[in-house]
Amino acid sequence: MEIKLKEEVLKDQNKAAAFNRKLFQDSRTLVINIMSSPGAGKTTLLEATVKALAPEYKIGVIEGDLATERDADRLRALGVDTVQINTVGGCHLDARMIAKKLPEFDLDKTDILFIENIGNLVCPSGYDLGQHFKVVVLSVPEGNDKIPKYPIMFRRTDITLINKIDLLPYVPFNLLEAAEDLKSINPEALFKPVSALTGDGMGEWTGWIREVYQTCLSR
Repeated sequence: MEIKLKEEVLKDQNKAAAFNRKLFQDSRTLVINIMSSPGAGKTTLLEATVKALAPEYKIGVIEGDLATERDADRLRALGVDTVQINTVGGCHLDARMIAKKLPEFDLDKTDILFIENIGNLVCPSGYDLGQHFKVVVLSVPEGNDKIPKYPIMFRRTDITLINKIDLLPYVPFNLLEAAEDLKSINPEALFKPVSALTGDGMGEWTGWIREVYQTCLSR
């Protein structure tokens, strides 16, 4: 019975993901699912990303947190349409949660939708939200062991951003080792060091977004 229940839940999730994906394709909206552990800098990264891209694209954000709207308020302050999902203990967002919030956006007028997932390096990796790309953010204070210790997360992502590289002089983090670890479990994934705080490397990240937007959804 437990196996059957699990299969039914996954089946419902897959249907919801397919539903979301069709909406995104029909509305020509690029959707990027951003994941990380707590404190890796997802919201600061999004703030910097929005500031860089807002002159060119209409952007929306779905914010996932266990509680509060603090991160959502930071993005609303930039004039971005932002919808909050509070899971009240849940460790990930799923496709049904996303589907319930999509009517709050005018997707036909939204070029890029960012989904900031719950801070967790395990649960979010297993759920398809209907997104075009999965991005994982790893900050240098977390150390070099996270990629090999959480291989499922990094195996299922399209791009890994190594954030807070402005702290490299002060913490024992080896960028070359991290790049090699990622390549060993996900040879196709991109690897980009950035500092959302200082702006280092952000041009490559936003350039990648522009490129995939043109490739996937250019009108």
